[in-house]
Amino acid sequence: MARRRKKKETNSSSSGGGGWITTFSDLMSLLLTFFILLYSMSSVSLDKFNEASNSIQSAFNGGESVIEENTVTDTETEPSEDIIAVPSEDAVDPELIKMYDEVVQFLETKDMTAQASVKYDQDGIYVNIQESILFGSGSAIIADSGINTLNNLGELVQQFENDVVIEGYTDDVPMNNANFSSNWELSTSRALSVLRYLSEERSVTPTRLSAKGYGEYHPSVPNNSDENRARNRRVNIVLVYEHQEE
Repeated sequence: MARRRKKKETNSSSSGGGGWITTFSDLMSLLLTFFILLYSMSSVSLDKFNEASNSIQSAFNGGESVIEENTVTDTETEPSEDIIAVPSEDAVDPELIKMYDEVVQFLETKDMTAQASVKYDQDGIYVNIQESILFGSGSAIIADSGINTLNNLGELVQQFENDVVIEGYTDDVPMNNANFSSNWELSTSRALSVLRYLSEERSVTPTRLSAKGYGEYHPSVPNNSDENRARNRRVNIVLVYEHQEE
């Protein structure tokens, strides 16, 4: 009886041990497959990997990770498809750069670099003329000193087919004289004076032209000194750039 009981216990132990090993082997295979999948994903970060690894280790009573941390660190040297820099939709069009270069060359040829500055963004080319060249203080009547400048600008505008926006700006000193009750009115009237000159005296097609007045509300520099206020009293001639549809 004792011998048969011992034999039965031995068989039971042997059978149970084999099943446990098979189950553990399957589990390790699944874990290995899981970590290989993580390893193959170039966008996985070390923090995310450790978090996933620790969670699995905790679930299985702190078992050791199959893949070492330095293995994941190596994958981070490979750029992820998600973080590869791609050209922005707002990237500057080469045609706009070409147009800007032509404007700069024109101003240099006309010896206007001391009278006008030029810049560009994705919306167009901005030719900046200071108030003192075109107008007297608090006035929207074009001064004699500004006629030659506007003639040259009219010639420049005629070299392109782009729409043209004339923008008027002032400083923050309150305006209240017999002609204008606010800087809004002064800046808008100055823009309209330039528009009329380009249309009537330089034959720029009226449908290409529009005028805007911004008053003191869009300064190019802070209005904290006489010099800066003078820089803010200005007129912009904007050659509007229309992006080509692809």
